[in-house]
Amino acid sequence: MTVRTRYAPSPTGALHIGNVRSGLFAYLFARHNGGAFILRIDDTDRERSTRESLDEILESLTWLGVDWDEGPPDARYFQSNRFDRYREAALQLLREGKAYPCYCTAAELDAMRKQAERERRKPGYDGRCRDRTPPAELAKIDLPDKRAGRDYTIRFRSPREGITVVDDLIKGRAVFENAELDDLIIFRSDGVPTYNFATVLDDADFKMTHIVRGDDHLPNTPRQMQIFYALGFEPPAYAHLPMVMGPDGQKLSKRHGATSVFAYRDLGYFPEALLNYLVRLGWSHGDQEIFSRAEMIEYFDFANCGKSAGIFNAEKLLWLNFHYMKSLPLARLVRDIKPFVARRGGTIPGDDAWLEKMIATLRERAKTLVELVDFASFYLNDEIAIEPKAAAKFLKPEIAPALAALAGEIASIDSADFAEASIQAGFARVLDRFAMKLGQLAQPVRVALTGGTVSPGIYEVIAVLGRDRTVRRLRAAESACTVAAS
Repeated sequence: MTVRTRYAPSPTGALHIGNVRSGLFAYLFARHNGGAFILRIDDTDRERSTRESLDEILESLTWLGVDWDEGPPDARYFQSNRFDRYREAALQLLREGKAYPCYCTAAELDAMRKQAERERRKPGYDGRCRDRTPPAELAKIDLPDKRAGRDYTIRFRSPREGITVVDDLIKGRAVFENAELDDLIIFRSDGVPTYNFATVLDDADFKMTHIVRGDDHLPNTPRQMQIFYALGFEPPAYAHLPMVMGPDGQKLSKRHGATSVFAYRDLGYFPEALLNYLVRLGWSHGDQEIFSRAEMIEYFDFANCGKSAGIFNAEKLLWLNFHYMKSLPLARLVRDIKPFVARRGGTIPGDDAWLEKMIATLRERAKTLVELVDFASFYLNDEIAIEPKAAAKFLKPEIAPALAALAGEIASIDSADFAEASIQAGFARVLDRFAMKLGQLAQPVRVALTGGTVSPGIYEVIAVLGRDRTVRRLRAAESACTVAAS
């Protein structure tokens, strides 16, 4: 058997990281088993589905590196293009007496719900229309269409006897009493199929072997299995992942911070970090924390998936991102940082080789690409703002002669020899001339060049800034010291 899994997001909003985790696990299971991963777009909600959301879903998955074997742009993988198939299957169930029209009004259904609440019963449809239409008449029933006067729904005739067993690959065996499962609607009165019906047809037609999704779908599974059987199909295997919760134990939502894939991309996280974090949020392989994509695929199985809810930990994700910041190739960081520099309005004063040198001085400090650009502002902007407290403490009149001397030393270095060694030698000559210790000169220079008191090593900073920019800033600081004296 060739393993076939799918991910079926709805294009009604941003791709949520809790939801994309189920797609990731389906992807890893397919790749681990040499199978196929299918992307299907559940866009039957015509009012809320948008092209913008679809584009964001596709771009998010592409950014994460979760590639699909079948799916968009192929039109067959959009539910909105399969309505004829859903109608055909619904009419088949009607003809065979496995579905029936329900004429109950919204008020009647609400009264049923309230009665169940008063009696402390599980709310559900009481089946009053189940035998309202004689079997011989079912073959004549058409699908709902309010505009044509067919104002009813189509319900699936669930078996009343026996049990439905879900042998879940993560949670184990779950047994459902069929008497507890009411007759769910498979076609709404507006002529649109419901999720539970459309997804069964899709999973059957596209020959899914394994369905991976959140455990909030577990109550739907016995109902869907019954529809599979009624249509003459064997249900796939199911793996229900525990939900992703916020630190407060509530379902992950916007109140917990960023929740969409794009939000983390725009905050300067790496796709490797987000994937690595999500795969560990409910799955483990010994004590290993850092996984390459190849390792995720090699090791993944359902046996090591947890059965309890995963708690989203933003600090752990940030720690992972910091790991990738320090370990990814500099050339990759150069590529990734450029959009963030443009967004901040900075100017890159050199080529990619210059950017690599710049990043190398900061990658041990910054945890995200946004932080990296923020820390690099003194490299990327010719005009820097010097912190007033730092200026008052370090740019005093008595330091002006040493700053002037250092500016002269830096200016005298030949561009071919401009490197940390020659810069250090220039510092040494100034320190010797003024009988100073390095700290007495380095900190005023740091303030003059970066605007603050914290930066990478001062020789590194000067080597990246370059001779001319360094000299200009030192001379500007010298002038500021002189002005302060007057």
